[in-house]
Amino acid sequence: MSESVIADFVGQFNAEVMTRTEPVQGRVLLSQKRMVLAANEDDKLTIPLSAVFDVAVGHVPPDLGDFFQSTVTVAFERGGQRSVAVVEADDDKIEKFSTVLFKAIINGTETSVTEQARVGGRVTDEGFKSAKLFVEAGTVEFRRPDGTFAVSLETVTDFERGQREIAGEDRPVLTFRHMKDGRAVTTVAAVPSSRKLSILGRYLRLEYTDLVQELEDVELTDDKTELLVAMYSTGDTEGMPLASVVGKDGSEVTMLLRDLQEDGLVQDSPDGPALTPKGEVVASKHLEDVNQ
Repeated sequence: MSESVIADFVGQFNAEVMTRTEPVQGRVLLSQKRMVLAANEDDKLTIPLSAVFDVAVGHVPPDLGDFFQSTVTVAFERGGQRSVAVVEADDDKIEKFSTVLFKAIINGTETSVTEQARVGGRVTDEGFKSAKLFVEAGTVEFRRPDGTFAVSLETVTDFERGQREIAGEDRPVLTFRHMKDGRAVTTVAAVPSSRKLSILGRYLRLEYTDLVQELEDVELTDDKTELLVAMYSTGDTEGMPLASVVGKDGSEVTMLLRDLQEDGLVQDSPDGPALTPKGEVVASKHLEDVNQ
């Protein structure tokens, strides 16, 4: 591998094109252009990243056996045929490798993006602008000539793939609904490559699932939920009698706020208690469930 190596570790691997029944131990190498699985000098598989059309973490195809635990599965095209390869290592290595792999495939991708296609319920007239796409831990970043903005996944309430007409042409897009400065914002990004859009979706689902699981671990009583929704719906809490809004006495509201702060859903601010990004997501999801 002549180009710079960005990952190099020893792991277990197998691939359909290797025609093995069991995985073999060897070196796993990754550059910005290719992944190499090398059992030895004479037994190696090279997968160009341009041929990769899917990446799954923790999933192993049934026909490769039940030999794997912590894994990254890479689906790719080779000689006009679709195939898969599975890499296994300890949890820490797989987590780091999968992140580097997603970055190698996605980072620098040319996109067209509108940062605020919708603010709250209002559709804006903001057009699409060219930007380069980058993924980092917990964020999706868009770098434009006129500035950079990022969507933090902990503020995302929903995302979906779809189609959008851009410059008279239907193009695949990814739509993010997220919270920003206490407002619900919709960001829409068009990625020319449907292959990369699919892999980006995989990355987001992986990161987003972890965040959703964290939120599911938070146990909320009806009183806590009512208070979160009241803070979310009324926005700025400065000078606002929260106790009056939710119909409770001040001491009870103070206790609820303290509990919500321990849950990471409420924080102190110069203007009084305020929702954290996680708190905004929980409150907005509750409202969505009620509306549905």
